[in-house]
Amino acid sequence: MKTTPSFHNAVVTGACGGLGQALARELIAADACVALVGLQRPALEALAALAPTRCAIYQPDVSDAAAMQAMAADWMGRFGAPDLVIANAGVAGGFDTAQAGDLAVMRRMLEINLLGVATTFQPFLAPMRDSGRRGALVGVASLAGWRGLPGNGAYCASKAGLIAYLQSLRAELRPTALRVHTISPGYLRTALTAGNRFAMPGLLEADEAARRLLAGVAAGTEHIVLPRRIGWLSHALGLLPARLHDRILLGQPRKPRAGEPGSTDIPGLK
Repeated sequence: MKTTPSFHNAVVTGACGGLGQALARELIAADACVALVGLQRPALEALAALAPTRCAIYQPDVSDAAAMQAMAADWMGRFGAPDLVIANAGVAGGFDTAQAGDLAVMRRMLEINLLGVATTFQPFLAPMRDSGRRGALVGVASLAGWRGLPGNGAYCASKAGLIAYLQSLRAELRPTALRVHTISPGYLRTALTAGNRFAMPGLLEADEAARRLLAGVAAGTEHIVLPRRIGWLSHALGLLPARLHDRILLGQPRKPRAGEPGSTDIPGLK
C-alpha cells in the first residue's frame, strides 16, 4: 500500500531498527528513493533488497560532519536533492552525575542525539532550499525533552536541546519552501525501550508510529506527538507543583545506565 506518495526522495538516519526501519519501509513501499543510513549493515541490506534500484546504504557516524557530507554528496550525485530528511538516529541510557564514567555517556549522547541532527541536515539544506521545491526536515526528539527526569539527565538534555535547535531552524526557514518538523514520541516498542523497568503508558508499535509521523509531516504539522494522548498526560503532569512532580517520578525505576542489565549499546562510547 502506498502510504506516502508526496515524498519521492528521502534520507533516513537510524534506519537499522525501530522507528527508523519502519519509516524506511513505509517510504520504500510508497515508491520513494531512500538513503538508508545506519550502522548495522545486515539490517540495511534487508531494507535495500526491497527496492535495490531506489535505495543506497551508508554507514557513517552521524556526528562526523565530514562523513555525513560525503554521504550526502554521493546520494545527491545519484538521486538529486531530497524532499524529505529524517534525522532519527539516537541513543538512550540512564545517567548519574556522581559517576565520572557517565560523563562520557553524556558527551556521546549529545554528539549523536543533538549534534547528529545538525550534521544530518547541514549538507542537504542549501541544495533543498535552492531547488525551490517543498521539502521537510524532520528531527526526532522525545517527550523526555519537555522536562528533566530523574536518572535520565543526559538523554533529556540532548532532546531538550534538539527541540530548541529545531525551533531556531524552523524560524530561519520560514521564508523558504522548507518546513521543519519536531517529533516527540512517548514510548515506542523498540530496542531503546526494551530494557526499561518502569511502566510505559501508551506504548506504540513502531510501524504505527511511522505511519502517523509521515502522515503528519505530509499534512504540514510542525509538532507531532506520538501518541497524542501521552502528550496530554505529560502536559497535565507539568501542571503539578515541581516538588510533587519530582516526588512522583523519584518513585519510578530508573532507566539502566551503560553497562547495566537492560541497557542499550551506545556506538562510539569510549
